Amino acid sequence: MSPEVLEALAPAAAIFGVVGMIGWVITTWLRVKHGYPLESSWGKAIYPRTSSEELERIKLLSQENAQLRAEIGSIKDRLGNVERIVTDSGYGLTSQIEALRQLPRN
Repeated sequence: MSPEVLEALAPAAAIFGVVGMIGWVITTWLRVKHGYPLESSWGKAIYPRTSSEELERIKLLSQENAQLRAEIGSIKDRLGNVERIVTDSGYGLTSQIEALRQLPRN
């Protein structure tokens, strides 16, 4: 590149750099103002906020999750029984009902 081109691009590059830094400062200020944790360059929180209220909420949600998983397991079992009954051959069910009707009553 010729020196004339570099001289023409230098102000634009400087303006771009300054605007980028100002944007970064404003973004950081807004995060701090609204209570978001600051992040490192790898995306991890530098100062994560964890209060006892948040930990209690996580504990309650974990318990609820375990209860819902147990309930889903029982529903799956019941659904399996219903599917077995529905897909069972009609002849076998009919013969069982007729066999029960033929039993002598005491």
